[in-house]
Amino acid sequence: MKFWFERGAWVSQKTQQKYKDLSPESIKSIAIIRHAALGDLILTRAFITEARKFFPNASITLSVVSNYQYGVPDDLVDRVHVAVGSDQRNLPKKEQIKIARNLGPHDIIFDMAVSSRSILLCVLNKAKIKVSFPYRNWQRIFYDACVFRSDMQYEAETLLDMLRLFGANVLYPPDFQYANPPAIKERPYIVYFTTASETAKCWSVQNFAGLLQRASQQYPDYEHIILEGLADWESTDELMNNINAQGMLKNVSVQKASSLDDTVSLLKGALALVGNDTGIRNLAICCYTPTVGIFFSKVLYRYWPRFGKHDAVFNADGSVPSVESVLKSMTKIVNEATK
Repeated sequence: MKFWFERGAWVSQKTQQKYKDLSPESIKSIAIIRHAALGDLILTRAFITEARKFFPNASITLSVVSNYQYGVPDDLVDRVHVAVGSDQRNLPKKEQIKIARNLGPHDIIFDMAVSSRSILLCVLNKAKIKVSFPYRNWQRIFYDACVFRSDMQYEAETLLDMLRLFGANVLYPPDFQYANPPAIKERPYIVYFTTASETAKCWSVQNFAGLLQRASQQYPDYEHIILEGLADWESTDELMNNINAQGMLKNVSVQKASSLDDTVSLLKGALALVGNDTGIRNLAICCYTPTVGIFFSKVLYRYWPRFGKHDAVFNADGSVPSVESVLKSMTKIVNEATK
């Protein structure tokens, strides 16, 4: 097995020599550790799809955490291992270690978390090759090969780099394998998602109300659908009260996020998705729906793909983007989508 790199990756000399006669066809078992929420889980779909092709004889186990299971790509893997998450911290240590060991031995382990929990999984379970994408150089002591992580590249691409290291010829743009049919509506529609995993990443209710007021008037023949999140704090009541206080908008409505399949179908049929840095925006990207992302608190390049019709609205100084700037980006994306 040849490792294809000069710089930007690292493979121990021992691994390069020991496994030089290994072939992709000889790999029988792969484990992927992805301890993350919806947005990161769905970006893993492209990696799993390509790993399945490159290692055609391998069974694939995906390790997730107990507190993040919405959006787990269990349709693409042979087995799901559920590690102890923040909702199970009170489990006895002996039981936690037993659950960690249940990941089992594999030919290759790909660690896409590089956390204390995932490092423990790598330590407790055997593998011929352990691969990761660490931020810090010292973390490579736990692995046989590393592709160093960057905030400047779309994360799905960095994940695929771990397969490119082995010589995989991966598809571009990535294939996220969502076969759901798009939702059918009477009129074209735009979807808005106003919350995120952290309140610090959320554009204000007042800004979204201002955007919806202007967008609904600019595109009166379109439906403007606010997708409401599942958590109680993601209620759209305040937003709708703010909008209605300025005058009822007949083409603005709220739809509760229900099953993942229904959400995928809704996003697939949309002209565009406008939202914060959030899992729903990543889901829209994986559905090949044009997106407008609003960024001001977190790094943006890691979640801004340079394929497809996607825009990121941000200010170089990190200040909160204006309604005018988001509407301008949205106008460009929607007009391109309707050409």
